[in-house]
Amino acid sequence: MSTADLHKHLLTWFSIHREDLPWRQDRDPYRVWLSEIMLQQTQVVTVIPYYQRFLAAYPTVHDLAGASLDDILKLWEGLGYYSRARNLHRAAQVVVQEHHGKFPSTVAGLQSLPGIGPYTAGAIASIAFGLDAPVVDGNVIRVLARWFDLADDVTQTKTKKDLWQRAESLLPSGKAGDWNEALMQLGQQICTPKQPDCTNCPVKTWCKAHQAGTQLERPIKKRKAPTPHYDVAAGVIRRGADEILIAQRPLDGMLGGLWEFPGGKREAGESLEACLVREVQEELGIQISVEQQLATIKHAYTHFKITLYAFECRYLSGEPQAIGCADWTWTTLESLDQFAFPVTDQQIITTLRSGGGQLAMDLPPHT
Repeated sequence: MSTADLHKHLLTWFSIHREDLPWRQDRDPYRVWLSEIMLQQTQVVTVIPYYQRFLAAYPTVHDLAGASLDDILKLWEGLGYYSRARNLHRAAQVVVQEHHGKFPSTVAGLQSLPGIGPYTAGAIASIAFGLDAPVVDGNVIRVLARWFDLADDVTQTKTKKDLWQRAESLLPSGKAGDWNEALMQLGQQICTPKQPDCTNCPVKTWCKAHQAGTQLERPIKKRKAPTPHYDVAAGVIRRGADEILIAQRPLDGMLGGLWEFPGGKREAGESLEACLVREVQEELGIQISVEQQLATIKHAYTHFKITLYAFECRYLSGEPQAIGCADWTWTTLESLDQFAFPVTDQQIITTLRSGGGQLAMDLPPHT
């Protein structure tokens, strides 16, 4: 059967099963861009409420560009991969300041914006501007690896280049936006990683892996190295009856711009209490006493795992300084909601507000 038949079958399936998602209500470049940034490494069901809140707060790219990064990070709180939020803000400012509020309408122009790589540029170009631009994300890689029964490691540069070329060769002229969304939805709903629903696949006739019975073996990826684990100590540092010290993470690092209870990774042979005293001294230049433990929180990031041990602490001496952090402030338990915190620190806040009894929990993988 021809490529034209393939286009017809997949696009017909998509027209029937097309999900009614809020960013599909129009093709406005700002809304397409916002949704594509949020959807990077994040499930649709998680993104929808964040997308709706962002649009309500920042209905145009001018509104987003004029917002403070702190407000954006607070609204992003819990969505993870916070570099996306920082890049979102910078890109909005570039669009307003250098492009008069209009998004570039070419793949190259879109890729010049912070946080936009080949996939996101292709998605915006095809969906918002109707260009014949391919997209290759995890879902598309899986679909193409099965369609062509690729026996090559899809994490290798040569194979990635080949996949982009195959994706481009399959584009239906003038319909790339719908085609790209159909490919991604097929990967999400039918051509899933572990249990592909080949029986109900609208294009199984073209799938060489299905014909060969190798669909569960595709795509081929190199085996991942063991995930490292770190013990981390954090301190709820109190001064007087009400004040709590929090610090802002450096903007150019992981979770940059978020606020946290000061602390850091335990070194070999170091107790958690000694770790916390050292980290607070290195980060803020103050002395503390470590008291009872509040919580033990296990959490998985993309490339490592942590067990976070939170302790009640008492401020002793020294004037806080932003040595290993971007900023610091004394605040109160009631005022913590004004700041954006990582998910682990949010759990510490929950523990404090529940009465402070020691809590142990496993948080779902996130970053």
